[in-house]
Amino acid sequence: MPEPLKLKGIPASAGYAEGPLFNLDPVVARYRSKATAADERLALETAIGTATGRLAKLIQATEGDAADILEFQLAMLEDDALTGPAFAAIAAGQPADAAWRQALDAEIVGYETSDQDYFRARAADMRDIRDQVLRALTADSAAAAPTGAIFYGEDIAPTRFLETDWSAGGGIALKAGSTASHVAMLARSRGVPMIVGLGASPADLAGVALLDAEHGGIVLRPTRAEVEAFRQSSSSFAARRDRAETFLTRPAVTKAGTAVGVQVNIADPSDVDGIDVSTCDGVGLMRTEFLFGKTLPDEETQYRAYRKVLEWAEDKPVTIRTVDAGGDKPVLGFTVEEGNPFLGLRGIRLSLARPEVFRVQIRALLRAALHGNLKVMFPMIAVWDEYQRAAALFAEEQAALAARGVAQKMPPLGIMVEVPSVAIAPEAFAEVAFFSIGSNDLTQYVMAAARDNASVAHLNSIRHPAVLRLIASVAAFGRAQKIPVSLCGDAGGDPAAIPALIEAGLRDLSVVPAQLAMAKAAIADVSI
Repeated sequence: MPEPLKLKGIPASAGYAEGPLFNLDPVVARYRSKATAADERLALETAIGTATGRLAKLIQATEGDAADILEFQLAMLEDDALTGPAFAAIAAGQPADAAWRQALDAEIVGYETSDQDYFRARAADMRDIRDQVLRALTADSAAAAPTGAIFYGEDIAPTRFLETDWSAGGGIALKAGSTASHVAMLARSRGVPMIVGLGASPADLAGVALLDAEHGGIVLRPTRAEVEAFRQSSSSFAARRDRAETFLTRPAVTKAGTAVGVQVNIADPSDVDGIDVSTCDGVGLMRTEFLFGKTLPDEETQYRAYRKVLEWAEDKPVTIRTVDAGGDKPVLGFTVEEGNPFLGLRGIRLSLARPEVFRVQIRALLRAALHGNLKVMFPMIAVWDEYQRAAALFAEEQAALAARGVAQKMPPLGIMVEVPSVAIAPEAFAEVAFFSIGSNDLTQYVMAAARDNASVAHLNSIRHPAVLRLIASVAAFGRAQKIPVSLCGDAGGDPAAIPALIEAGLRDLSVVPAQLAMAKAAIADVSI
């Protein structure tokens, strides 16, 4: 009997799955060339139309982040900048399939070789677009996966994820992939076990697989003892998860009775539709990048989005982050191309550089503040002058609205603590209303290690003494100056990190909605 094969990766969505391995890597059927270039062009146009129709149908059945992902793909397929090179290649004599593959592969390489996790994550979208059109060209369709399958391959297409019925179990194990990818975000929100970064591994694997997405591993050809141990771990995880559900409607307190606020992070106003406001202490982070899609949003669009969440929260606080574009979040017509965008014109730096865009958001926020307990925070603050300039714009726009007789209200203004300069010297920001620690970027900047890069993933840890020391310093400064301090990065929802965060002095965490129960249960186990 062959020896068990054990592969290690990076956990992207915690959980366990046992099932048949299903190979994701596509085998596209042979394309039959057409008689003329005009026929080839028509074939590609028809295939693109088929793919866009499929995406439009999926969009109607989804909402929130999933719909945003599909709308991005649809926008790309409708963009002449993407399709133009393929049509030009057809005019030069290439068949439709080769022209399309060549054009998309060139785009994909650019995404895959980027040193930014956002662009590498988008490579999955581009491969999805490529393969959807190729399947339409060949009248081929993706092979059906068996119930409860472990999807294994280079990466998984977002549309494949959304079309899969995960209610019967299953999971995802990827050779590449990213913890920051769209599918990883979807997997976390739906509780689908997923690991990424398995690296080079055999392509012809088959049979039953054991996926441990809590610790980051997969076992092929397991022994009976390994199956039994795996099932014990899986049962233990399920028991912890079920036990956690009993904490969902309770206030979060440690064993010693110390209260810890637990708020939610949201990326789209529709996210709150599935959340009972009584289960959380408010919204610790509302991202606004979702508004900055195909076009820059107008004031009314933003106002309605902010008002929806504020009214849902009733009297509980809603912390809205001004647009954090740039870095891993490019926005067409707003951000600029840079050699190292994570150290460039991103977050508040970009907003201040484009005040005509920033002022529109400011007016929408000032008007929305009347409808709830709004707090506004600025991302990527590094020096006091940035905060002062941003706050001055708020004051100017408030005065202008008042002069026009428009109802408005100035909300408390705080900052993200994600740049080490702020965490090291928080005393420079003693006049802000609050601090919100962005653990993702703070850890990445302190450790100089991207969290989705398997080769350095061991360095990207919130529990490293250097990171925890900075968090503790900010928390202590906040207590001394009576400035509220919270944390809104991924670490806030990580049960393994929560004890260290509380020990560092934090008493307010914000997590994705799917992690609310587990976070509260983890807090209840803390002895501090």
